[in-house]
This record gives sequence, C-alpha cells and structure tokens, in this order.
Amino acid sequence: MLDELVRKLDFWAAFGLVAQLAFTARFVVQWIASERAKRSVVPLAFWYFSLFGSTGLLLYAIVRADPIFILGQGLGSFIYLRNLTLIYRERRGGPATQEETAT
Repeated sequence: MLDELVRKLDFWAAFGLVAQLAFTARFVVQWIASERAKRSVVPLAFWYFSLFGSTGLLLYAIVRADPIFILGQGLGSFIYLRNLTLIYRERRGGPATQEETAT
C-alpha cells in the first residue's frame, strides 16, 4: 500500500496533500486559541488557514477535474474570503450593512 502511495505521489498529489494539511491545521489553531482563552473562539488565523487550504484544494480539484470537489471547495473559499472581508471592515470601523447588524 505504501509503495502504491509513493508511486502515485506526483506534484499535484503533493500539492493537494499540503493544501489538505493547511485546511486541517485551522482546527488545531482554533483549538489552541480556545484553550488559551478558556472559551470557544475563532482566531483570525483560522480564516486564513481555511482560505489558503480551501483555495489550494480547489486548484487541486480543478487540475484533477473533480466537479464535486470543485463545487464544495469553491463555495467554501468564497465564504472564508467573505468572513475575512467582514473582519477587516469591522476593524477599520467601516459602515456595517443591514445584514451585518441583524445578527
């Protein structure tokens, strides 16, 4: 089994693996931040790991021509980017839209 894994490990497989590790690391980052705060928190790094991992996996899925994976990661990348936009808008003191103040 290990021989087959090594044989199939081309550039894109290695790229996809790194992207998946970045995507998974977001949970480790969130867990550590929550433990330190002694409450559940979602640190800014969580959203960056989410965006970078998801975008990397989306690129991997496009190269591998996997439509299901493309749809799933494409939507996620949009959501992570939107969350980062909202965070930076709030930090700049920018105007909130009605949807943002409704929650």
